[in-house]
Amino acid sequence: MLSVRVIPCLDVKAGRVVKGINFVNLIDAGDPVESSKKYEEQGADELVFLDITASSDERNIMHDVVERTAGECFMPLTVGGGLRSVEDIRLMLNAGADKVSLNTAAILDPDLVSRSSQKFGNQCIVVAIDAKREPDGKSWRVYTHGGRKPTELDAVAWAKQVVKRGAGEILLTSMDRDGTKSGFDIELTQAVSSTVEVPVIASGGAGTLDHFVEVVKQGGASAVLAASLFHFGTLTIAQVKDHLRAAGIEVRS
Repeated sequence: MLSVRVIPCLDVKAGRVVKGINFVNLIDAGDPVESSKKYEEQGADELVFLDITASSDERNIMHDVVERTAGECFMPLTVGGGLRSVEDIRLMLNAGADKVSLNTAAILDPDLVSRSSQKFGNQCIVVAIDAKREPDGKSWRVYTHGGRKPTELDAVAWAKQVVKRGAGEILLTSMDRDGTKSGFDIELTQAVSSTVEVPVIASGGAGTLDHFVEVVKQGGASAVLAASLFHFGTLTIAQVKDHLRAAGIEVRS
């Protein structure tokens, strides 16, 4: 098994890092460039940068913030939000992103995943899936526009489809657990990771060190992502890595 990656996520709105609960009630959590530098010093394996209102506001992502972040940090950077075309993706990669994350755009135009993967390689195409458990408790619906709009898509089937189209990684967020610190949705993560052959990044719900171990061992996650825990100093990247290592999970030093 490859080393499990520990990834902080910067949700950015109007040039500032924000964090909420269940995708709402956002509060300010700092400057994205300063936050990025802090995480690099802590030993983060990668950084995910999401412009959370770019799609719902129907505007382009902030290239200047990405350029400043990439210019001062040297860990891999994944950028998402408001990317709607192969040209948008090219510009973002040129701005310094190592990977791009597609969510709403991939649902509106699934062939964008195929075209961008063929153009740039599947190693830099991540498809983000925001999923919410259905009332039956056995399936999860996909949402778009930063969790604002429900679709008719089943999360597991959609993950399978985008991987066939060329997605090299899945960023899987449980909307039910987002910001709650009650633990990752193990069932959701396991359902997706057992269906696709690409890495799955587990997101949404981290609250304790044990939660990270559980989603790797029980959920099959290849990487773990958190935001508020890291932003507000509840845990550090090093603490998570040490705990994973102590549980027998290989992590990068």
